[in-house]
Parts: sequence; structure tokens; C-alpha cells
Amino acid sequence: MTEPKARGRVRIEEGHKRVRAYLGGEVVADTLHPKLVWEIPYFPTYFFPAADVRAELLSESGTVNHSPSRGDATGFTVSTPRVVAADAAWQYRDSPFEELRGLIKLDWPAMDAWFEEDERVHVHPRDPYTRVDILASSRHVEVIIDGVTVADSRQPRLLFETGLPTRYYLPLTDVRMDLLRPSSTVSHCPYKGQASYWSVEVDGTLHEDAVWTYQSPLPESQKVIGLACFYNEHVDIVLDGELQERPRSHFS
Repeated sequence: MTEPKARGRVRIEEGHKRVRAYLGGEVVADTLHPKLVWEIPYFPTYFFPAADVRAELLSESGTVNHSPSRGDATGFTVSTPRVVAADAAWQYRDSPFEELRGLIKLDWPAMDAWFEEDERVHVHPRDPYTRVDILASSRHVEVIIDGVTVADSRQPRLLFETGLPTRYYLPLTDVRMDLLRPSSTVSHCPYKGQASYWSVEVDGTLHEDAVWTYQSPLPESQKVIGLACFYNEHVDIVLDGELQERPRSHFS
């Protein structure tokens, strides 16, 4: 892995995966030399060498966005025969970061699909410095909401993910299923896949999307298939009889 470059609030690193982005069935960008750029601390963004982006699909939109660290970004509309996406591409032509000047960033949610090599990736690029470990445990985990125990398990799976609190995945048989209410919410994780949610109703109060499960997780996260997990930022977790302090994260 190459040595990352970090200046100011931007970290830049060479990527080594083939990366492709699609819109309207068309390949918009295809590169063997992506740049991973940490514009925010939590995860990186892909920037493409301009030569690896189909220039004929881009037209300047007239939009300019200013970043205190990266400088002014020129916006581009990305047009394919079936889809037009305004301000879906950006270039920092005069950035104080010389490495960024010849690169183009595609807006992740504006694209229809992203691939690292031949595997589809959701939400954002996989961070090379993020690790997910899932371990079977016999620790006693209790989940309490508004003074009511909604889960009690001695067979949790503990999920350790870099930069996030420990997550406790519990068998549904150890959860008060009578308190769960279906939710239409889904979310995606680049490491675990698509999650579906339940809300929890306690004494007439609905705690929306408090618990999630992965019914078809990605291969590297199969150990949590069908298990339920609560946001420990929003519920009380008692671990081996000791009440845990609620962690602070971007999910708080």
C-alpha cells in the first residue's frame, strides 16, 4: 500500500483496484489508477484521472462549489442517452492540492452503480484502513429501552468495525419480537450489504428504526445473517451486568 498524503483536512492515497462507475447503462469512468481522497474523516471518495472519464458525456454546468481546503470545484452535467445527471461530476482545476487538479470526482449517489474490480459496491468506497471482525461470544447482553428489557442474550456475535462502537448482534429468539414493528427503511453498508429495520414500541412510544438485521449479508459478513442489532448510541446496553456508557459516533 502506498504512503498516504495528508495536508490540511484532505488525505490523498493511490488506489490499486479497477474502479468503474455507470449511469443509464453506460460506463462513465473506468480506471486502474483511482485516487482515494478523504474529504471527510469517515470514509474516502474516488477521484478518477480525467483521461479515464468519458469526456463526451460531460458538459460544464456553470456551478462552482468552494471548499476551504480543496479550492473551487467546477461542476459538470453527466449525460447518457437515457439519463441526465446535473452536477454529477466535479473538478478542482486550481486546487492547492496539485494531485487533485487533473482528477474528476463523480458524485457517488448520482451514479447508478459502482464496481471495485467485478464486485458491486454500495454507499462509498471500501476504506483500506477499515476492518470488520465478527466474533462469537458467551457474554451476557441485555438491551433496555425506557426501562424495559427488549433483548436478553448469552449468545451474541460481537462485530468490531474500525472507528465505530462494538455492535452486539443477537438471535431473534432472544429479542422481544412482540415489541418490534415493521419498518420500510433499508440501508446499505459497503462491508455488510443491505440492512432492513424494525421500530420498537415500548409503552406506547415508538422508537423508529432502532434495530436492524442483514438477511443476505456480503460473504465476509455472513456471521451476522439474520441476527438483530440495536444502536447502542440510542439504547441502554448492559454487558455482563454492567451498564455501558452510550458511545458517541456519527450515528448519535
